[in-house]
Amino acid sequence: MPGWQFPYLDEPTSRRSFLATSTSLAAAAIWADRAQGVALTKLKKYPFQLGVAAGDPSSDGFVIWTRLATDPLNGGGMPKEPVTVHWEVAPGEKFAKIVASGKTTATHDWGHSVHVEVEGLKPDHWYCYRFRVGMEESPIGRAKTFPAADAATPLKFAFASCQHLETGWFTAYEHMLKDDLDLVVHLGDYIYEGAGQDGRVRKHVGDKLSTLNEYRNRHAQYKSDSALQAMHAAAPWIVTWDDHEFENNYAGDVPQKRTGKAQPPTREQFLARRARAYQAYYEHMPLRRAQLPNEADMQLYRNLSYGKLIDFNVLDTRQYRADQVADGWIEQGEAALAQKQTILGTKQETWLKKCLKSSTAQWNVLAQQVMMAKVDRAAGPKHGFSMDQWPGYEMNRRRVLKYFHEQKVSNPVVLTGDIHCNWATNLIADFDNLDSKVVGSEFVGTSITSSGDGVDKPADHATTMSENPFVKFYNTERGYVRCQVNEKEWRTDYQTVPIVSKPGSPVVTRASFVVESGKPGVEKA
Repeated sequence: MPGWQFPYLDEPTSRRSFLATSTSLAAAAIWADRAQGVALTKLKKYPFQLGVAAGDPSSDGFVIWTRLATDPLNGGGMPKEPVTVHWEVAPGEKFAKIVASGKTTATHDWGHSVHVEVEGLKPDHWYCYRFRVGMEESPIGRAKTFPAADAATPLKFAFASCQHLETGWFTAYEHMLKDDLDLVVHLGDYIYEGAGQDGRVRKHVGDKLSTLNEYRNRHAQYKSDSALQAMHAAAPWIVTWDDHEFENNYAGDVPQKRTGKAQPPTREQFLARRARAYQAYYEHMPLRRAQLPNEADMQLYRNLSYGKLIDFNVLDTRQYRADQVADGWIEQGEAALAQKQTILGTKQETWLKKCLKSSTAQWNVLAQQVMMAKVDRAAGPKHGFSMDQWPGYEMNRRRVLKYFHEQKVSNPVVLTGDIHCNWATNLIADFDNLDSKVVGSEFVGTSITSSGDGVDKPADHATTMSENPFVKFYNTERGYVRCQVNEKEWRTDYQTVPIVSKPGSPVVTRASFVVESGKPGVEKA
C-alpha cells in the first residue's frame, strides 16, 4: 500500500470522505504489521523520549508499547518512512535469557507508535522488556502476567485519574512507585484538551486541541513527565478515558454546551475531531488490537480476569451516553428518569450484564469514570444531584444495582474517578429508601493534580455526610487510591498528597476501608 494516506491527519474532513473510509484505520494497522520498515542506524536525537509502557495483562502475556519521537512536542520529528523496531522480553533486567522477541514496524500514519501483544509467557511472573531501533535502546520496562484462571493470587494495585499537567506536579506517581504494585488502573482524564494558560504551575503546549498533530503533541507532553514515565515502566496499566482526552463534558456525538455567541460544530465536524482524538489516545496507550479505533468509534469497554480472584469490567461512560439533561447539581426531573436516558448504551449494558452473570470470580470490579452513588449535595429538603454522573441517568443506574442484587453478583466493587475528591460509599438497592439493602461498594479516587492543591476541611463536609448516610468518607485532597485484595478481604487506602503546586510533597494515608467478602459495603479499617 505505498503512498496510502491516513484520512484524519489534521483538517476536518468532508461528509463524503468521512463516510467512505470506514475500514481505513484497521487497514492501516494491518499494513503496519506487514510493512517492511527502514532499518535506521542513526537518528539525530534519541527516539525513545516518551518512555515505554505495558498494559492489559493476561495469564500468558501483555501489551508492550512505545512511540518513536525525536522531537516529541513538534509532531514527533521522525521520518515519514516506516521504521523497523526490535523488541525483547526477559525474566530479568540483564536480558541474559530472552523468552520472547521479534520485530514490528512503526509507521508515520500511526505516529510511529508500537503496540506488541506478547504471548506465551508464564502466569503470575514478572518480566522485563525493551525496544531497539538501530543502535538505540529504549528504557527497560517491567510487567507482570496475570495468574492462571484457577489461581486466587492476592493483588496489590492502585487507581488514579485526572492529571491536569498545568495545575500541578505528578508527585503522587513518585509515591505510587514506592508501593511496589502489581498493576495500575487509570480511570480517565489522562490529558486535558484546553489551551495553555500563563500563571499556572506548568503550561500546555499549543492552543485548544483540534488537529491530530495537536492531540499527539499534548499526549507527548504528558508522556514526557518523568514521574509518569517511571510509573508506566514499573507495572502494567489498565486504562480507560473520560471526557478531557477529547472534549470536556461531551456526551456521545453531542459536544459540550456552548455559551455566548460561539457556534457549535456540526455533527460531522464533531465526529471528525473525535476520530482524531481517539486515534491519538490509541497511539499513546498500551492497548490491544481489539481496541483499535474505527473512524470516530473505539471500543474501550472490555473484561480482564485476574485469575479467579477478580474480574475487571472496564467501562466507557462517555462514548455511548445520551446527552446530559442539564448542567450542575439539580433536582432529578422527568428527563433524568426516562428509560432512554442511558450512560452505557444498550450494547455495553448488555455486555456488562453478561460478564457479571457468567463471572466466577470472587470480586467483580467496575472500573469506570463517574460517581454511581446518588449523592445529594443540597442541604435541607431540596435536592442537588449531578446530571453528569449516574443520577443523571437514573434508570440505567437502577438497572445495574438491581442486577447486582437479583443475580447475586459476587462482591461488586465500583472504582470511580472524575470529581477530584475521595469518597467511600455503600451502594444501596434503592436510594429513595436510605434503609434499603446494601448491594455493592464504591471507592471514588481524587485527582492526581486537577483543581490544584486540595485543602481538606472535614467540618465543611458535615452537611454532605448527614444528607447521605451511605457515604462513609469524603476528602478533598489530591492523590491516588491503593488497594490490596485477597479472597477474604478488600482493603482500600486513600493516599493523599497535600501539595501539588510544588514538587516534593509527602504522602499521607488519610483513611483506610475494608470490604469483607460476602458482605457488601465499606467499613473503616
